[in-house]
Amino acid sequence: MTVQIETRDGIALVTIDNPPVNATGHAVRQGLSDAVARTEGDSAVRAVVLACAGRTFIAGADIREFGQPLAAPHLPDVLARIAGARKPWVAAIHGTALGGGLETALACHYRIAAPGAALGLPEVTLGLIPGAGGTVRLPRLITVDRALDMIASGTPVPALRARELGLIDAIAGGDLVSDALAFAREVADRPLPAPLDDRPPRPESAEGALKAVAARHTDRARGQRAPLAAIEALRNAQTLPVAEALNAERALFQALRDGAQSKALRHIFFAERAAGRVDRLKGIAPRPLDHIGVIGGGTMGAGIAAACLIAGLSVTMIERDADAAEAGRARVAGILDGARKRGKLTPEDHAVRLAAFAARDNYEALAEADLVIEAVFEDMDVKHAVFAALDGVTRPDAVLASNTSYLDVAEIARAADTPARVLGLHFFAPAHIMKLLEIVTPEGLDDSALATGLALAKRLGKIPVIAGVCDGFIANRIMSRYRREAEYMLEDGALPWEIDAAMENYGFAMGIFRMQDLSGLDISWAMRKRRAATRDPAERYVDIGDRLCEAGHFGQKTGRGYYRYGEDGRAQRSAETEALILAESARKGIARQPVPETEIMARLLAAMQDEGACVLDEGIAQSAADIDVVIVNAFGFPRWKGGPMFAGGA
Repeated sequence: MTVQIETRDGIALVTIDNPPVNATGHAVRQGLSDAVARTEGDSAVRAVVLACAGRTFIAGADIREFGQPLAAPHLPDVLARIAGARKPWVAAIHGTALGGGLETALACHYRIAAPGAALGLPEVTLGLIPGAGGTVRLPRLITVDRALDMIASGTPVPALRARELGLIDAIAGGDLVSDALAFAREVADRPLPAPLDDRPPRPESAEGALKAVAARHTDRARGQRAPLAAIEALRNAQTLPVAEALNAERALFQALRDGAQSKALRHIFFAERAAGRVDRLKGIAPRPLDHIGVIGGGTMGAGIAAACLIAGLSVTMIERDADAAEAGRARVAGILDGARKRGKLTPEDHAVRLAAFAARDNYEALAEADLVIEAVFEDMDVKHAVFAALDGVTRPDAVLASNTSYLDVAEIARAADTPARVLGLHFFAPAHIMKLLEIVTPEGLDDSALATGLALAKRLGKIPVIAGVCDGFIANRIMSRYRREAEYMLEDGALPWEIDAAMENYGFAMGIFRMQDLSGLDISWAMRKRRAATRDPAERYVDIGDRLCEAGHFGQKTGRGYYRYGEDGRAQRSAETEALILAESARKGIARQPVPETEIMARLLAAMQDEGACVLDEGIAQSAADIDVVIVNAFGFPRWKGGPMFAGGA
């Protein structure tokens, strides 16, 4: 049964067993409703412990039910029955209590958690707010500003922090269920505490505190409706009677659930879960994956090495000489130090990760590496030299990978003695932070090598997307196309900050020209020079980026690019760049006309969608959803719009 009841010495143990994450689907809701009725009617039951089988407490709703008529009982009604029970309910939380899971725990009279548990209301990540009392009950347990932070950010809090906030009553010291049963026996003899529904909001929940936090989340929303709805719901929880606040919360939840933003976010959620699935790999095991080699200790190589170390892998980095190896070692150590300072690594873990890292100046150090990732300069001759050198030192079963952004991986593979073991692993900077990993599959790639690349992505916590071989693969090919469209608009009448503002108002994290300045204009300049010999003479070509680079203006790192940068590093409009753009339009005889924001975005989206359709038709991407995953995660396309292909109806 999905919900089982066992009585132990007067305490009813109600256990939900709905793998994989005990989602609150219909069977769980009905089982909980029945459990309330049964325990309330059993005079032998003095208290109830609610626990979950498997690896987690309730980790949310069954989102497959979204968009369909929900069968009764509905979760708010079930939780109202738990909250109104005449016998105390104790939630025993392990793993994660998320969304409807935390709302279920809030309906209980007490909460005890395992030390490694995490609690959160992440509905905002699906364009929603809690819809079963979370916005009303949470600010009656913790202060409203902290409640708003949890709801509007969607970020879970660990058990220790939850205890400090007053979100849970205790942390288990031993076996969670045993401790919860003992806790229930203690509280069974106490007067029943008032359910949260009958308590006023915390007295510290001043309007001023809510206003300050609300202003911060309003600024961050950038077009997202859910964080604003969360603010409204928290205000309702402060000002309306509980029953009215609960009804208002449910109405907001249902309106968001049926809205375009939530549909788009659910699309990208499922698309990310499906990314990297390859039918032909069923039954194919990855090769060993414990020791990683990284060729190159620059920004990208150091980021890749750090990502592998943080994931618990051993890493050997190779550089051209001892000085370069030491510089690479320092970069990796700096990243790990930052992770320790941010609490991502404990001091003990930090020491272990550093001990698993070595920087060397000879390829022989890679003799026992399971997988080697090349992250050197974007030049085919340089990469050929690297792969030729790897042949003489690596094991025959070691997988070899290139981190190239644009180059032909099949051509790179031909430099290896066994091309079938070579694939592309295109990381995005900073590699230890960015979640996307394009796995580039040249023709003839061995299935076990591909399975190993996917296993590495999983180990690193990356979102893997399979890409075929072409210039730029999925991400950079589409980005190059809409960047060209943005450059056309520079000549036609727009300025960089106008195009960037249009993109950011649409919801992009950063406009295309600010992004290029941040990455370095010399990177794309090198690519354009490489393509110059084969460029179609009839193709419209914009020289503005080349002119900037010829003047040594490579972006933020040089203080000049499309923008100029002060000592604080902030982008400012550049009169020099504007003059260059106007001169280029005049040189080509283009009569400049203002380009409205709506036209800017229409042209950029059309470019993304047209190139995406070509990528799909050519088999470079496995699906339109994969393209959305790439553009959302690589270039900050707003998640709540679902990606360019979803936005275009693909």
